[in-house]
Amino acid sequence: MPELHVLYAVLGGSAVALALVSRRLREAPVSEPLVALVLGVLLGPAALGWFVVSPEARDVVLLEGSRLLLAASVMAAALRFRARDLRDVVRPVAILLAVAMPLAAVVTGALTLLLGLPLALAAVVGACMSPTDPVLAASVVTGEPAERDLPGRVRRMLTVESGANDGLALALVGVAVAAALPGSGLGDALGRVTWEVLGGTAIGLALGVLTARATRRATVDRALEAGPELVLTLLLALGTLGIARVAHTGGVLAVFIAGLAYNAVLERGGRAADEERSTQDRVDEAINRYAVLPLFVVLGATVPWSGWAALGPAAIAVVVGVLLLRRLPLVLLLARPLGLRPRDAVFAGWFGPMGVSAVFYLAHARHEGLTDPTLDAVGTLLIAASVVVFGLTGSPARRAYARLP
Repeated sequence: MPELHVLYAVLGGSAVALALVSRRLREAPVSEPLVALVLGVLLGPAALGWFVVSPEARDVVLLEGSRLLLAASVMAAALRFRARDLRDVVRPVAILLAVAMPLAAVVTGALTLLLGLPLALAAVVGACMSPTDPVLAASVVTGEPAERDLPGRVRRMLTVESGANDGLALALVGVAVAAALPGSGLGDALGRVTWEVLGGTAIGLALGVLTARATRRATVDRALEAGPELVLTLLLALGTLGIARVAHTGGVLAVFIAGLAYNAVLERGGRAADEERSTQDRVDEAINRYAVLPLFVVLGATVPWSGWAALGPAAIAVVVGVLLLRRLPLVLLLARPLGLRPRDAVFAGWFGPMGVSAVFYLAHARHEGLTDPTLDAVGTLLIAASVVVFGLTGSPARRAYARLP
């Protein structure tokens, strides 16, 4: 597999280079996912032709790779802030999940109808693109520049929202996919989605609480070494994901709930437990930041250029419409119940990117049987546009926000 060896070389070399300038990259108008996407395009068949991925391998890599990456991302999001500091964002996050996310799906789906998609496929696209992405959002709300320039409440709100809606979007996608597949029963789909959400929540809560209590006991007994402690929450994420999937529940949602429960229980353990949570959070964040590279390299190398071209000039209008209308107007209209000032609403409304979560749900729809190439073309076009636009505007917008009086 020489193409796999090329991928190793490029990913290793690029990751080292990005790590060496990681602090400066936080200030630059680019992001790691954008760099990886461009690398994939350059290495792929459309340019150098060094990295060619079969359609079967692509589907598996994008589905399982995005699932694992989301698990690490939502775990990092759950641990990013102290549990007691999240109380002031419970209400706004609930509003965003209950109102903004479903409306974002409706707006996105409606706009894709301009491309000639059947209503059922347009609904699937809208559902897949509805969650905000924790990986792309992390580049804006984490690190020293974000802590310096952005209010803590805005950062906490975007973090918790991106972690929660990644799992809850499964309900929208599941219903939309069932409606699009011939012969699928909508009633059965609703029952399955209900179990996935409730079962995933229960599994995540139980595993998070049990692991946190075991961690506290192991710390008191001096049974936990420093090395395993650093990767403990990543192991929790992996284990929770596996158990949830075996139980046919929402794996990503279960991991996020497990992280929140683990965070809350450890916090009640006192200062030492909080320091443990903080150390693991930094490790999770570093892995989350660079583990994204392979996924976006594969995505860039497998861009369906002919499918994009077949969409015609209307695709440009649809992309612009989705980027501008999918979220920003909704958050502006909800600014008062969200407790946001106008500039906070603009920032929070703009930074709701489509990324790894959209890749996962698009791959999930294909895995469920929706293999229409137009669905893949429209979905990947919106994701690529989001990675480019938010990768270029993240740092400038953050600095512009900080300069406002």
